[in-house]
Amino acid sequence: MATLDQKSPNVLLQSLCCRITGKSEAEVAHQFQYAVRVIGSNYAPTIERDEFLVSEKIKKELLKQRREADAALFSELHRKLQTQSVLKHRWSVLYLLLSLSEDPRKPTGRVGNYGALFAQALPRDAHSTPFYCTRPQSLALGYGERSAGLSASVGTSGISSLGVYTLNGPTATPQSLLASQPPQSAAGGGQPLGARLAWALPVSCSPSSALAMLASRPPLGPPVPSSRATRPRRDGEVSEAALVRDILYVFQGIDGKFIKMSAQENCYKIDSKVVLCKSLRDTSSRLAELGWLHNKVRKYTDVRSLDRAFGLVGQSFCAALHQELKEYYRLLSVLHSQLQVEDEQGVVVCTESSLTLRRLLVWMYDPKVRLKTLAALVDFCQGRKGGELASAVHSYGKTGDPQMRALVQHILSLVSHPILNFLYRWIYDGELEDTYHEFFVASDPNVKTDRLWHDKYSLRKSMIPSFITMDQARKVLLIGKSINFLHQVCHDRTPPSKITPASTSADTPKDAAELLSDLEGAFQQKIDAAYFDTSKYLLDVLNRNYLLVEHLQAMRRYLLLGQGDFIRHLMDLLKPELVRPATTLYQHNLTGILETAVRATNAQYDNAEILKRLDVRLLEVSPGDTGWDVFSLDYHVDGPIATVFTRESMGHYLRVFNFLWRAKRMEYTLTDIWKGQMCNAKLLKTMPELSGVLHQCHILASEMVHFIHQMQYYITFEVLECSWDELWNRVQQAQDLDHIIAAHDIFLDSVISRCLLDNNSRSLLNQLRAIFDQIIEFQSAQDSLYRSALEELALRLQFEERKQQREEEGQWGVTAEQEAEEKKRIQEFQETIPKMRSQFRILTHFYQSIVQQFLVLLMTSTDESLRFLSFRLDFNEHYRAREPRLRASLGTNRGRRPSNI
Repeated sequence: MATLDQKSPNVLLQSLCCRITGKSEAEVAHQFQYAVRVIGSNYAPTIERDEFLVSEKIKKELLKQRREADAALFSELHRKLQTQSVLKHRWSVLYLLLSLSEDPRKPTGRVGNYGALFAQALPRDAHSTPFYCTRPQSLALGYGERSAGLSASVGTSGISSLGVYTLNGPTATPQSLLASQPPQSAAGGGQPLGARLAWALPVSCSPSSALAMLASRPPLGPPVPSSRATRPRRDGEVSEAALVRDILYVFQGIDGKFIKMSAQENCYKIDSKVVLCKSLRDTSSRLAELGWLHNKVRKYTDVRSLDRAFGLVGQSFCAALHQELKEYYRLLSVLHSQLQVEDEQGVVVCTESSLTLRRLLVWMYDPKVRLKTLAALVDFCQGRKGGELASAVHSYGKTGDPQMRALVQHILSLVSHPILNFLYRWIYDGELEDTYHEFFVASDPNVKTDRLWHDKYSLRKSMIPSFITMDQARKVLLIGKSINFLHQVCHDRTPPSKITPASTSADTPKDAAELLSDLEGAFQQKIDAAYFDTSKYLLDVLNRNYLLVEHLQAMRRYLLLGQGDFIRHLMDLLKPELVRPATTLYQHNLTGILETAVRATNAQYDNAEILKRLDVRLLEVSPGDTGWDVFSLDYHVDGPIATVFTRESMGHYLRVFNFLWRAKRMEYTLTDIWKGQMCNAKLLKTMPELSGVLHQCHILASEMVHFIHQMQYYITFEVLECSWDELWNRVQQAQDLDHIIAAHDIFLDSVISRCLLDNNSRSLLNQLRAIFDQIIEFQSAQDSLYRSALEELALRLQFEERKQQREEEGQWGVTAEQEAEEKKRIQEFQETIPKMRSQFRILTHFYQSIVQQFLVLLMTSTDESLRFLSFRLDFNEHYRAREPRLRASLGTNRGRRPSNI
């Protein structure tokens, strides 16, 4: 035997045919001729290299064989294989396994069949070059053109071979299109009809002789019954073949000869003058619905594809619809090819697998369901764009129908692809290129840099896709906002890739589909990783470069009077200036006093960056104001820290400072009152007529001291210290800048409301200010009393000294006239004491009445801490005995159970 190198290719090919079939060289003549034609043709099989599609086909094949356990095992093994990098061409391996698993004796859509035998001459891209764009006569292709594509049909799969298309790709040809086959014989009865027809034709056969040979050959099986042959037609009745041809045009939205679009009823109808039996008329009407559905989807895509304002998401939606229509057109191209074959082949072919309305009704069932889904989706998505459109598509995927769910998931992967690209550009680069306002993050270019964090970027809630939660959307907003804040406000030039490593983006719709399938896993991890890295870096920059926490502590020490030694010394230094009229004050003088107080106390050890921001501010002057009424400390903020300490926040600090400053002044004033009483008590013992007035002053001063001490305790410990502790804990636990801003706002709101500075506590604040005014008035009255008493005491002492001096000189101490004048003066002074006593009595009455009203308001307050404050203010029930309303309120609240128990 000659070696392989010495044999010709023809001999080798013939040997291969003999080896495969197990027959002699004479018996494989037809197979050898076919093999030579295939090798000599320029056919190149086009197989879609889709790993997911091949794996799904393998699982479907296992499920058909009722091997559910093997299908599950295969799915798990395939998933593990995807996570490994051992194989670079997994698709090739899976395709080889699928090919080896197929039964060569079983007719499948993978081997040539009757429909595929004559279908491959049409263009594959039926959408980009639709066959209905030409004249109807051009649908009929020459036999030579179809025979050129004969070998190309063998081994192909997809909807172009008359398969019912699915989401993951074309399926096999329906078995009803395969010719009925006789029982398998040893001569190759297992081959499909298309393969047997191809092998039966000699190479040199002409089209006419080929038709003659096919017509003269005995049928391969029993003929398929057809309604065309079994039911006799009436005179003038339209044939079913003509209806089939019309229906195929209607499928494309083209009016047929008998079936036309009715503009009034908005549906395809058969002319009432057409003679047709009821069954064919009803079946045709049911099939014509596909044309109406096709027109609805096609009209939407044609209109929206030209609308530039529809955006990238909308164009992706149109592309997804185009893709589905493309598969639909491939199916129609195969049906047209089948119809042309029947027209040219005659009755012989029609008896085996002719196109009938009933067959079309069965074959077009799945496409009709898909078109209905697309039409409903088009209706639901009218007027929507961007993320709102993606939400509409996503909502349609919540169905129990696996086919419909798979279709919607496929469309959603295409629609969400631009959104995910927007998202990745935003969270990894801080860039927002949203020309058509489709993304759920909005930017306002008119906002200045100092308001970037608060006002420039916001969420478009209507554009948040339903598959993205509000928490994820908030994190996405914060990530990009943090990157832009670092670059534009903090002037940090660190590249975003150094802050958080960029993850793989959704470069293709397939990547988007994989991401959408694991929203709570991989997608959430990407968002969380970028969020934590970016937010942590931003907080580090603010604390390290801009001393955010130190500025927060400075607000507590200076504007909220937390630095006690500094505040006390400042009051001592400012007292001579602040008692003057407000119009006589100069800010530079007060600023110098402030610097002196800083240098003389522990405030001098603070950071210089903080001390240089501390300043004096004079409020607007009203008639009669003194320096105490217009003086205020100020703290200058700018740059990144102004994002936390906004104008509104600094306004709140100013209000709280004025309140605390006035309360501190009351404490300072009562201290001076007490000092005056203690220092003058011994001096005025020689004036017994003043004992009653002085006793009255001591009692009233004691009431005021008790009231102010309780108020100071409440403000300092229950309000400021508790609120500051909560703020500090929140700041330590903050994960992003928004958490710090929110904690700071909550702190200020709590201080404002509990210090009676909000609108709900206006009446309480008015009463408290009236009490403060009474303290100031009491101080002036007591000062006036002591001033007149000390003047009288000084005159009496002078009189006694002159009297004693005269006696020492040996003269009379006083004359009668001098003694009379002295008694007259003493009598005039004693006559002023009742006026002083009545003045203090009136002061006491007004003070106690205001305190009683204040206590009543406290008792009726909804704040439990204010009600407890009323108990401390009236600890001995002194005011309760005087005020009936207070007794009623007190009794009611004593019987009330505290809400926090």
